[in-house]
Amino acid sequence: MDIANFIVEGGASRAATSSVAFGDTSPSREEIAGAVAIVAETAADVAAREALLDDAMGPKRRTKSSEKLRRGRRPSEGMAFIARDASGSVAGTVRLWDVTLGEGGPAALLLGPLAVDPSLKSAGIGSALMRHAITEAARLGHAAILLVGDAPYYGRFGFSAARTGSLAMPGPYERHRLLALELVEGALDGARGTLKAAGRKLKAQEQASAA
Repeated sequence: MDIANFIVEGGASRAATSSVAFGDTSPSREEIAGAVAIVAETAADVAAREALLDDAMGPKRRTKSSEKLRRGRRPSEGMAFIARDASGSVAGTVRLWDVTLGEGGPAALLLGPLAVDPSLKSAGIGSALMRHAITEAARLGHAAILLVGDAPYYGRFGFSAARTGSLAMPGPYERHRLLALELVEGALDGARGTLKAAGRKLKAQEQASAA
């Protein structure tokens, strides 16, 4: 599902218009977001995605506990997306990864990182990426999504810590920031233990290009 000309905060699409307040004819942030399309990531987007993540999150992004579940793995099939602006540039990114919940536990997705070009923050692009990712995960039959993030932000998409009390990340993290969304009711019933990577492994050349 591609979302072209999509302003996520209102859930409706409309054409962007020029801002003329005080003689300013440059597009507003909302108008920029309105021209963004959410599409599947391609191999040609990798360099731009990595540069955006460095700008948005800094070098410490590679030391987070979530990275232990992503390192050397490919995203879940069909679950890597970018926001492409009107010029074709990468304006945002989100990927989701296959994990199991504890030893021999149920399968789930781990979402992250979610990032937007710092110059376009508060334009609704992150929300568009989140809604698209959740919709696609449900369409592809996934039962639950987990992430480590701020509850006030992710709560708007249905995520909470209510079902993660018996789960843990494989490294340092703040327990109250481990959040989950059930796409299938009861998917997290009885889930316990440390999350484990379950995704497809990268080939050697892919790992080198991602380093």
